Amino acid sequence: MTTFDDTATIHPARARALFRSGVSEPTTGWASGYAQTNLIAVPQEWADDLLLFCQRNPKPCPVLDVSAPGSAATKLADGADLRTDLPRYRVWENGELVRETSDAAPFWRDDLVAFSIGCSFTFETALAAAGIPLRHVDQGRNVAMYTTTKQCRPAGRLHGPLVVSMRQVPAALVDEAVRVTSAMPAVHGSPVHSGNPRALGIDDLARPDFGDAVVPRPGDVPVFWACGVTPQAALMASRPPFAITHAPGHMFISDRRDTEYRVG
Repeated sequence: MTTFDDTATIHPARARALFRSGVSEPTTGWASGYAQTNLIAVPQEWADDLLLFCQRNPKPCPVLDVSAPGSAATKLADGADLRTDLPRYRVWENGELVRETSDAAPFWRDDLVAFSIGCSFTFETALAAAGIPLRHVDQGRNVAMYTTTKQCRPAGRLHGPLVVSMRQVPAALVDEAVRVTSAMPAVHGSPVHSGNPRALGIDDLARPDFGDAVVPRPGDVPVFWACGVTPQAALMASRPPFAITHAPGHMFISDRRDTEYRVG
């Protein structure tokens, strides 16, 4: 994916500067040890509905920060700009994806309220430290994400299905993956399912709805975590007039250490 020597050790501020300059690629494996976040910015008149949606669905939508209307600043990184410091954005109108861009500043509005939502890339450092392989990173791919048949709890005008990210984990290490991620509820926490994908309404792991297909190794088990792309599925289902989000897998890299989001 990357042409840089070692994105794992890059400082978040340097990563954000690269994205601001036009570098656009998935952030899995970038800035190891730092928290990453999903972005969804909606008009102020929809912000209360989105906040309630997140509160009712904390596994896929753990809120780490909410901006003031029109502001692109975040407490998660001093001096950062949510309009420019992610590698890729999506712009939505009436629930339809109208463009992808590496710079959201021309489309930002004074009434937008930006939500920063915890991302499972944050716990990948802890998984790797526990000896759990990250197949998508090893294969140079974005993580695989799937829209499920499980519905989130609706809130106001917002409703939609749960989206999950999937990692292939050796069967002997599934319990350890559950233990490690359970300690990080602010970035999706423990898996929502492991094993048969059809239990989530997923017919073919080789055809993810977002991200890239990942090749399993013998003895691997698919393990599924709630995913911060879930609000984008809610946009498609609920059709608010306007929104800006990250492109799946292209996250905001914050200055917060992942250890800040570990409990116990």
